[in-house]
Amino acid sequence: MIELLPVSRPFAFLAKHTSARGLRFYFLLFALTLLSLPALAQEQAKDTTVAEVLEPDWPLDTLGRRTPRGAVQGFIRSIADENYEKAALYLNLDSTLDQKQNGAKLAHALQRLLDQSGEIIPYSLLNDSYEGREDDNLGPNLERVGEATVNGEEFDLFLEKLEDAEGGPIWLFSSQTVQRIPQVIEEADKPLADKVMPQVAVETKWNGVPVGQWFFLLLIAVLAYAASWVVIKTVVFILKRSWRRAREEHIAAIIQAFSLPIQLYLALWLFIGTTQRVGISIIVRQQFSQLTVLIGLAVFLLLLWRLIEVMAQYLERRLTRKRNQAALSAVLFLRRGAKIAIVVFGVIAFLGTLGFDVTTGLAALGIGGIALALGAQKTVENFVGSVTLIADQPIRVGDFCKVGETTGTVESIGMRSTRLRTNDRTVVTIPNGDFSSQRIENYAHRDRVWFHPTFGVRCDTSPDQIRYLLVELRSILYAHPKIDPESARVRFVGVGASSYNLEVFSYVLTADYNEFLEIQEDLLLRMLDVIDASGSGLAFPSQTLYLGRDTGLSEEKTQAAQEKVNQWRTADDLPLPSFSPERIESLRNTIPYKEKDA
Repeated sequence: MIELLPVSRPFAFLAKHTSARGLRFYFLLFALTLLSLPALAQEQAKDTTVAEVLEPDWPLDTLGRRTPRGAVQGFIRSIADENYEKAALYLNLDSTLDQKQNGAKLAHALQRLLDQSGEIIPYSLLNDSYEGREDDNLGPNLERVGEATVNGEEFDLFLEKLEDAEGGPIWLFSSQTVQRIPQVIEEADKPLADKVMPQVAVETKWNGVPVGQWFFLLLIAVLAYAASWVVIKTVVFILKRSWRRAREEHIAAIIQAFSLPIQLYLALWLFIGTTQRVGISIIVRQQFSQLTVLIGLAVFLLLLWRLIEVMAQYLERRLTRKRNQAALSAVLFLRRGAKIAIVVFGVIAFLGTLGFDVTTGLAALGIGGIALALGAQKTVENFVGSVTLIADQPIRVGDFCKVGETTGTVESIGMRSTRLRTNDRTVVTIPNGDFSSQRIENYAHRDRVWFHPTFGVRCDTSPDQIRYLLVELRSILYAHPKIDPESARVRFVGVGASSYNLEVFSYVLTADYNEFLEIQEDLLLRMLDVIDASGSGLAFPSQTLYLGRDTGLSEEKTQAAQEKVNQWRTADDLPLPSFSPERIESLRNTIPYKEKDA
């Protein structure tokens, strides 16, 4: 049986009557999603099987006293029938002749005490097992079921577990509780409801309760709701007048979300508190205890529902402004999932409160959930992949990236798949499960672009010509305003089958690929000019048969390059193997380059 949050007292009552394990149970149960229900059902089914195996073979107790809940329910039914002799069978009377002869009077006195200044925990919160609650620090044979006040002193009402002739447990109001029952109730201590009602309404009874109390109960309900409405409207009005932020859209939405649940809870609290203070019969109050618990649970679920809606709308507005369609899809999906979880939790809790055994239903739901999970395995995988993409954000809409062997611009990230627009202007749809598991290269996140051509010059190029090329090509990199000088280098990296290879390495200071192409074009043309000025040229691949007439090397250009290198040697100014910092600084930004937006 599922326990529910009590609402017959303020929050102190909740802490007092509900164990820590019960509170943890509620929050854990609400946190379950539809995918986790199968595990819960399997565990419930396992617990049921164990319980069936361990259930003792005791004869049925006709009075229903085997459990604390059954004992309290039996006592309330007996006093409702005004059968106080039967009600006395729910009291642990000691062996003295006086108590045994006055058992009916004691049962009647306990009823009057509960009517005037006592209360009993709602049925749904009373333990319904043979052993009782084991985590209340009261020992294995005691169970707290309520409280009462005598002469201004408040004390707890206990049941204690005894054994009948067959060895089965019997739960009775404890002897300590019986001893605290006053046997004489003064006329002045009569309930307020009986004092203000006509005598005929007090004497005429329905279901063991004066008919006037039923009308009084309806009047209290109407007045409690009206009072709570006035209080909440007044508080909201004052809040909006005194707090400027209360008029902001998201703050106003939160206030609106809380107003109705708090109003309903306040009305319920006023109703329960007033019915106890005016002396409405414990018979009526216990019959309404199930309803009050259900209303309290509905208020709690309503608050969660409204808060989820407010949060989802707030995130939806922000993500729409940022045009983050992927996160927006996730928010909408999670909102639906959270609402489904609330409905499932509410149905289970309501059925448990009404006394239905939800274990079988959970087991069936679990089996169906397992079948659904197996059938929707790819869907679940894609959903997990979409959550990964949204959480890690390796890509965003508009990014140019490479996923596996596919290169394109991200157009949309959905809950099942991601769409890329390729350079061929086709649209490639990749399931998110596959997408998140592949190697993703995002070009949109780079801060600069790598410029790294390799020039293969002819093998008949002289060493001085290579030195000339190394100096002049480096000078271009150092002098160009769009090249990072810290990364710039040109190196003679090796001798190929048909060429001498000069490797250029540098970073272009731009993240715009179109601008990079413009800068790369300018650099390549300048470097080709340098190669041509050196008197050498680009080598042809060795496997190519060149039938053209070779004009040979230009003696004039070769001599000029050699003279230039000799001048550097003579002046001890040959910048190899590296340029001096002073020379690098003197070359900085000396090449005229027209920037894109200049």
